[in-house]
Amino acid sequence: MSIWTQARRAARMNPSIIREILKVTEKPGVLSMAGGLPSADTFPVDALKAACDQVLSHQAKEALQYAASEGFAPLREWVAQRVSALGMAVSPDQVLITSGSQQGLDLIGKILCDAGAPVAVETPTYLGALQAFNPFEPQYASLASDADGVLPEALARLPHDAPGTRFAYLLPNYQNPTGRTMSLERREAVMAAARAAGVPVVEDNPYGDLWFDEAPPRSLASFWPEGTIYLGSFSKILTPGFRLGFLIAPRELFPKLLQAKQAADLHTPGFNQRVVYEVVKNGFLDEHVPSIRAGYKLNRDAMAEALRRYLPEGCEWQVPHGGMFFWIRLPEGFDAMALLPTAVEAGIAFVPGAAFYAHTPDPRTMRLSFVTLTPDLIRDGVAILGRVLREAMANAPELTP
Repeated sequence: MSIWTQARRAARMNPSIIREILKVTEKPGVLSMAGGLPSADTFPVDALKAACDQVLSHQAKEALQYAASEGFAPLREWVAQRVSALGMAVSPDQVLITSGSQQGLDLIGKILCDAGAPVAVETPTYLGALQAFNPFEPQYASLASDADGVLPEALARLPHDAPGTRFAYLLPNYQNPTGRTMSLERREAVMAAARAAGVPVVEDNPYGDLWFDEAPPRSLASFWPEGTIYLGSFSKILTPGFRLGFLIAPRELFPKLLQAKQAADLHTPGFNQRVVYEVVKNGFLDEHVPSIRAGYKLNRDAMAEALRRYLPEGCEWQVPHGGMFFWIRLPEGFDAMALLPTAVEAGIAFVPGAAFYAHTPDPRTMRLSFVTLTPDLIRDGVAILGRVLREAMANAPELTP
């Protein structure tokens, strides 16, 4: 019998299914479409190396010392200017630099979630957000969605369906896991409904720069600045290894978020912040990010073609206009989680979709990432997946659509 008595919230902390699957896929010969990892080929190693040398040569004492909890002032100013392209008018004193945008979700949970208080999420939604909020014991309200994202009427019903909802967590751009994007008209309607219902919004935008054909519409925060917290990240456009993100909050919330940040880790590593600022300050991203988009678009097209060619009749998906993921719905009777061991044994890994639902998971769904494999390996992997599905149908005729 243990002498340790764990807090009640510890029971609500569960391992990420994605991280657990990644362990399995380390075995040789498995083509992994499971992880939401950016392609390591996109990491600007030379630019980061030069920036590291510059910081250590000229700012070493400051970069290696404790720093302000709010973040490196020039980087905060850069962020405030950068988001103006999304229709947001932001002051640097509203920007909090975080240790990855995942920390931003944790800070939001700490200051806004109470046990039993409703939090509204899309159907499905980002698994990492559920993991961040779960320890604070919210009562989730699942928002009905379609191919264009969350339905405005679902937000409008929250005062009746889930009175006292603390916030609605939304990913408008190339959503993880579905890859869908809200149109401008849907954004306007969603934010009008949220405002009328008195439900604040947490807008998470880690993929917004990864568009393929045209930039996404203006941010949700631009429609209701005082009612929206905005999250951004450097992980998908520079490197996830620096664990650098940011949070933009209304002034009335900023002090509490800052206090939660101070209690968590005092500040995000100052060295990392200064290096990233050195890289981005003169417009590097305007040259670098288009090359990421071009490579990812080739991979997206390869997966779209392979899915059409190899998946059996009855499978459903949308071709995303950006981001990193396809969301597949298998024919009636399939269970993606039950299928996974067979698929891994055959040489292909995916993420079963059930983990992305706050309520009533759809066992027929799966997420495929298209950014870490080459187009040829994507075709090979989808071909294996198609073969696994067809063999499952042959062995269980009731799965045939």
